[in-house]
Amino acid sequence: FVNLTSVLYLGGLALETILGVNMIYAIIGLGLFAAAYSLYGGLAAVAWTDIIQVVFLVLGGLVTTYLALDTVSGGAGVMAGLGTVFETVPGHFDMILDKTNPEYVNLPGIGVLVGGLWVANLYYWGFNQYIIQRTLAAKSLKESQKGILFAALLKLVIPLIVVIPGIAAYVIVNDPGLLSGLGEQGLANIPSPGASDKAYPWLMQFLPTGLKGVAIAALAAAIVSSLASMLNSTSTIFTMDIYKQHINESANNRKLVGVGRLSAAVALAIAMVVAPLLGGLDQAFQFIQEYTGVVSPGILAVFLLGLFWKKTTNRGAIIGVLASMPVAMFFKVGPKGWAEGSALESLFPSLPWMDQMGLTCLITMAVIMLTSYVQTNGKDDPKGIELKKDTFRTGPLFNIGAFAIMVILTVIYALFW
Repeated sequence: FVNLTSVLYLGGLALETILGVNMIYAIIGLGLFAAAYSLYGGLAAVAWTDIIQVVFLVLGGLVTTYLALDTVSGGAGVMAGLGTVFETVPGHFDMILDKTNPEYVNLPGIGVLVGGLWVANLYYWGFNQYIIQRTLAAKSLKESQKGILFAALLKLVIPLIVVIPGIAAYVIVNDPGLLSGLGEQGLANIPSPGASDKAYPWLMQFLPTGLKGVAIAALAAAIVSSLASMLNSTSTIFTMDIYKQHINESANNRKLVGVGRLSAAVALAIAMVVAPLLGGLDQAFQFIQEYTGVVSPGILAVFLLGLFWKKTTNRGAIIGVLASMPVAMFFKVGPKGWAEGSALESLFPSLPWMDQMGLTCLITMAVIMLTSYVQTNGKDDPKGIELKKDTFRTGPLFNIGAFAIMVILTVIYALFW
């Protein structure tokens, strides 16, 4: 209802904006392609496709950034365009906002640095089955470490190939002179207020012939790859943690594979039905973060304490994660029903979703710790994980390379800003 649905919707929106394909047909096509891809190709197909498409996605992103900034500068180049963008909309480069800013609900001041942003990132990159299945499939611990660290390095490129073009698109759309210079193509599918998700595919329309086709193919591959990974995770969790454990303990591997494919097909069908209903969203990414925020704080709390606090027990983890969802819903839904000026409103005010996630995670950790401490009388749990010095160690060559890339990117961003 959140991840699969959002990816299908955004994929359909991109194909509709760039190619003019009807949203419904695009969603059906992507869904069927992902079904064949995932149900019969498995995780191996996802891995091979990711290796190829990431190169073209980054290349297409860099070219899109260049074209967007060059357009803003009137053909004077990237650096001139970046200067123009910064002078025109300096507020779009701010991440720490005050309460008077209308976007405070999404970027709640200092809470961005010390609050729910960490919950969203640590949950997604460290404890989400969609991501960790890739590292668990590696041939060794060292290979999995290198893979996830390389993914972290790629994340550092995101501001350059996603954020900057988005800000440039805002400047172009709100400048009649720049917009008219793009001709009829520029006037089609304009990312207006309330339809911000159209910004990037709108920019991709202006890629050179050939590269545009490659970029669209890479984008479609990335969408299908994400869908396939999510379907693989869905089928794995349902089959191994629910069906095998509680429904049919004696099921053989052939039966489990069949159940896995069926559960993935059902999940995909639900997502394909729901996806078109997201058409009223301004930013689907906010939708994803806000609604995964109902479950992610509890899951993060369980894994963090399970890894780093030896007194954590199974019962404490279960009680904590079950308690986290009503706590999250209380912060999300409760304040909307308070009477204006009431004691409840002052005691439990409406909070930005990022702050809600941070508080839910802290409360869940407190519940887990209290339950576990009472259960073990303050002693370590026998199943406590022993962390060793080399658990998170990587090789010197990779460390040097990672450090060098981070220094280079830091210098580039310092020059840009």
